[in-house]
Amino acid sequence: MHVVITGVNRGIGHALAVHYRRDGHEVTGTARDGNADITLDVTDPMQQAAMAETLRYKPVDLLICNAGVYLDKGQGIDGYPVEMWAQTFAANVTGVFLTVQTLLPNLLQARGKVAIMSSVMASDTLAPGGSYIYRASKAAVLNLGRNLATDLRSEGIAVGIYHPGWVKTDMGGAAADITVEAAVPGLRARFDALSLGTTGCFEGWDGQPIPY
Repeated sequence: MHVVITGVNRGIGHALAVHYRRDGHEVTGTARDGNADITLDVTDPMQQAAMAETLRYKPVDLLICNAGVYLDKGQGIDGYPVEMWAQTFAANVTGVFLTVQTLLPNLLQARGKVAIMSSVMASDTLAPGGSYIYRASKAAVLNLGRNLATDLRSEGIAVGIYHPGWVKTDMGGAAADITVEAAVPGLRARFDALSLGTTGCFEGWDGQPIPY
């Protein structure tokens, strides 16, 4: 199986790459800092085009859209500068769409699957306030994923949207609930279970459905 993972330079993306490689799968990892197989800023169309050329004619069985940012952590209501909105949505929403769009020919070759990392913070039902930019971007990518699931179903491509858990990473922080070692096997089980029958699902790493 050929797995493409964005944002493998740290955290969950790095751990997923390690786990898949340990099991003998071929992994193509991307990172904007160059510490990966492919240098990719997901917001940059030129770098997306370069990735398409590198992976031309190579089937992709699983695309994990993991790259993302959380820039507004700790912002007060008087914060949230305009440029922070633009940067976050470029990475967390536009970057996901560009990556799926770029690798769609490769996914079609394999009748592959797409796993999009969102967050429980995308839920409209569960809305404790704060982190407005991050929450809005993750809600937007949830909406994007569900619409992609509708449009790509006829092509045989399943799309799932996932909450990886509140994980002890640079983004999640030391106070988070679970370790990367606990989250990754759960996420892999979710990706394995993803099918056209469950396309459009919004689930946690533990398999629990998350309310929209």
